[in-house]
Amino acid sequence: MENENILTIKDLDVRLFTDRGELPVIDRLSLSLQAGETLGIVGESGCGKSMLASAIMGLVAHPGKVTGGSIRFGGQELVGMKKRDLRKIRGTGISMIFQEPMTSLNPLMTCGRQIMETITSHEKVSKAEAKERALSMIRSVGIARAEKVFSEVPAQLSGGMRQRIMIAMALICRPRLLICDEPTTALDVTVQAQILGLIRRLQKETGTSVIFISHDMGVISQMADRVAVMYAGQLVEYADAEKIFSEPKHPYTQGLQAAIPRLDEQKDTLRSIPGNVPMLYELPKGCIFFPRCAFATERCHAERPGLVETEGHLVRCFQYEASESEKEQDVSEKDQAVQHDDRNAGSAAQGAEQKDEKGGAQV
Repeated sequence: MENENILTIKDLDVRLFTDRGELPVIDRLSLSLQAGETLGIVGESGCGKSMLASAIMGLVAHPGKVTGGSIRFGGQELVGMKKRDLRKIRGTGISMIFQEPMTSLNPLMTCGRQIMETITSHEKVSKAEAKERALSMIRSVGIARAEKVFSEVPAQLSGGMRQRIMIAMALICRPRLLICDEPTTALDVTVQAQILGLIRRLQKETGTSVIFISHDMGVISQMADRVAVMYAGQLVEYADAEKIFSEPKHPYTQGLQAAIPRLDEQKDTLRSIPGNVPMLYELPKGCIFFPRCAFATERCHAERPGLVETEGHLVRCFQYEASESEKEQDVSEKDQAVQHDDRNAGSAAQGAEQKDEKGGAQV
């Protein structure tokens, strides 16, 4: 596993142009992903997780638009790249597993034909070779009746089987980066465990880097080497997964963890974060988490905090702000994120070893 960045995002801005004005769906977000690593992105619905995935894939649709920043993949700048060049990267360089396979798969085409189409769109191979590769991939994602499923349409399959077909399509051309956008949300717990185990196994076999998007902290803890916590379009905390779950810094991250039900605690009511995620056209003047934060001060109401590094975390909170002399140093957030990743080189390999020790669901 190489300690190099396969993906680097710096100061990414994505806006929605609506009757209410420009809405900051993603606000100056910076992060990176190392080769072979899994980056977890977590946050509530509407925080910008899926829009980030769309921006990486070059699929931001009207009325959305990437208005600033940089997305570099394998040395290539994706922002502003021509559509025909992006199509060459999708599937072979970057692939994506969507949240709901029933709305992502073509309901009128057989599963086998859809997988074969992915191959023939990028490679000059015979129909027979494409079919054999498709059947092999269907088997590799844990489907025993590969020939039967090859000839079936998505409506004939269960939710778990459809998601396996989506995984097969995403990995058939051996991409360097796989984006998983809440791939287990619509599945029951047993099938969810199987799909997570499958993704881990295939990642280990292929060496693919993974961005795993979820609102489920439990799933993120199983899958990620590092974690980026998003809130209302902003990155609010960024650290190794072990640090995020053992010592969360941002009040929002702390609230997410406190809301997780625990089997070793007997409580009449579950903890929750008060209030709601703000509407993008009604963002607070200061810290965007100010209305829901138990530690908020008047400064939080008036000023918007930047990212501060503390104990291996990048945190957007005044509680951890550096001294006045350090604040005067002109270090941009994008440089902080890159420096943070460089200091944590090798954490992906260590995280992978820890995940192997944990084991996981067997497919």
